[in-house]
Amino acid sequence: MRIDDHLFLWNEASVKILDVRRIAPISDGEIRSWIVPACCFMYTVSGRACVRMDGELFEISGFHVLHGGKGSRLDIYAVEEPFSYYLLYYKAYFPVPLRKEAAETANGCNPFQLQYGLTPHHPLSLMSKIRLMHQEWVTQGNLERLHVKALFYQFVHEVLAQVHARNIPAAKADVVDQARRYMQENYTEPVTLEKLAELLGSSPRHLTRLFKRKTGTSPIDYIIRLRLNKAKEMLLATDLTLQEIAESIGYPDSYSLAKMFKKQVGIAPIRYRTEQRNRRICPDLPSDTAVFDIAGKDRLNYIEYDNHSQYKKELNFPMLYSRRPSAAITLLLCLMILLSACSTGKTGGSANGNSLPSSSPASVTANTDSSQTAPNKPSTKMISTAKGDVEIPVNPKRVVVLYLLGDVLAFDVMPVGISDVYKGAAFEKELSGVRSLGEWFKPSPEAVLALEPDLIIVPSEETYGMLNKIAPTVYIPYEQMTTAERLNKLAEALGKEKESAKLLDNFHKKVEISKQKLKQAGIYDKTVTIMEGGKGSMAVISSRNYGRGSQVIYEYLGMKAPAVLQRDIDAGSKAASSKNVSLEVLHQYSGDYVFRSAYEGMVDLSQNPAWKQIPAVKEGRLIEISFGLSYYNDIYSLDKQLDFVMDSLLAKAEKRIN
Repeated sequence: MRIDDHLFLWNEASVKILDVRRIAPISDGEIRSWIVPACCFMYTVSGRACVRMDGELFEISGFHVLHGGKGSRLDIYAVEEPFSYYLLYYKAYFPVPLRKEAAETANGCNPFQLQYGLTPHHPLSLMSKIRLMHQEWVTQGNLERLHVKALFYQFVHEVLAQVHARNIPAAKADVVDQARRYMQENYTEPVTLEKLAELLGSSPRHLTRLFKRKTGTSPIDYIIRLRLNKAKEMLLATDLTLQEIAESIGYPDSYSLAKMFKKQVGIAPIRYRTEQRNRRICPDLPSDTAVFDIAGKDRLNYIEYDNHSQYKKELNFPMLYSRRPSAAITLLLCLMILLSACSTGKTGGSANGNSLPSSSPASVTANTDSSQTAPNKPSTKMISTAKGDVEIPVNPKRVVVLYLLGDVLAFDVMPVGISDVYKGAAFEKELSGVRSLGEWFKPSPEAVLALEPDLIIVPSEETYGMLNKIAPTVYIPYEQMTTAERLNKLAEALGKEKESAKLLDNFHKKVEISKQKLKQAGIYDKTVTIMEGGKGSMAVISSRNYGRGSQVIYEYLGMKAPAVLQRDIDAGSKAASSKNVSLEVLHQYSGDYVFRSAYEGMVDLSQNPAWKQIPAVKEGRLIEISFGLSYYNDIYSLDKQLDFVMDSLLAKAEKRIN
């Protein structure tokens, strides 16, 4: 990359400082290796070391500056102690929309992913800047962070000025080589395309395109092949169980490994082990059914004019084959002929000598009345989705579902694969034994593939793009749909059309009964606030579809929030929204009853004066609702949330009366 383009893009970019670290010195002979999590400058201040960044070797002594991009592999081998250094991590991004000239230049190369190193002419000037950056960073004040950013630009200016003056070449890191190296070293860990792309500062689509162009395969196929090659080695070289092998190469269980192995190799892993070991014992067998080698390890010596073997050892080997058939074989053939003749006599004539028409299975089939044959039912059907028409099984048996777990469960369908379930979710116990595929917004495509699903249900375009090549995939844009619309579409996909209306009717009846109970308890007209957080401020829910019980409380039960929040709720925006409110003014947003989302590690406000003065908190009308229970908006979860909300409100009302 030309240095002028490099400088031009630095001027166009915005920068965020992520971390400034003073690393403990490395002792002589010590080795450190890691993947760089962000773009970084490394500034060494003492000692000598061999530093390799993505294969590029730098021999460093004393003061030295090294730059690398996100996802680069950094290996340090200290030659002389103490080898000490600073790491300056940053993130650079371009504003949107980017000027045409800048966009064209940036498409040619990303300057923040380049590798280069130099020994500075004025090391003490750089040293003072990075020391001061570290001191200010540790302080953590906003003014100090601003100072760090100003010093960073001075540091970069001085480094690039020397790069420009000395015309130091900058090497472009090969993203594909980095990806392959990372997978080779981390194949035992759960590696997803999204995680890999994030590490390398790329997008999944761009990384896949580059990877296929250079290797002829996709990153996911590459790591599958890598893992299965390791599995083959372990099957032949060890007596480990399939479960032990699966765990050692990154598969969660033997079932997943066996499915993937058979799909890719063509046979089950245990059979592969048996067959390959047998071939090693008898490597010269002409076929799998042969008993003796064509030529054993002690080869037979032949003389020039004789076909008979001249053996080195005094052993007498019988001939494997004889030209004369054995007596047993002759007897068997005679018996078969006799039985055949008897059979022909029985089918060809009757007791009175009249011949009977033969009737073979083929003729019986041909004479069968075709009207009695049941018509074949279609095995697939077409449904219309947000991504166009999709052909799916009429009655899918192996369903993978992300996020909308409770909706599928409500239709009495037990999925074979699901996204992670938050602790306390309404369906946590029911789905405890089902294979988890990762977070709903970034599942593992490899894990999905191993389950061999016949239908996949996804909640976003991103997850659709990740999984739609594996099996028929139905995209449900749940944020743009009502509960009824979502359930009807899912019912169509699952072959449960008759059950959708019943689910909704039962739920709405339950809601109406709940409203009457609240009115009888005298609390239906009371205001309710839903909150989450607590570190200096609180997120206050201001929409019906945020989760945390908002849909049950504000939409179905129809209860109101304080006026300052109700205006936003009544606006009816489809976007899930909340307001960030400081604890000092939180009382202005607090209703007669407060629901607070509760989760492990949340801030303890029991001793906070501002929190304790809120009337609902002070008078015992605070209700903590589990984050896991209140996170989901599927019909199964809504039903359980309704139970919790009703039980909690009625309990508080009864306590107030007593």
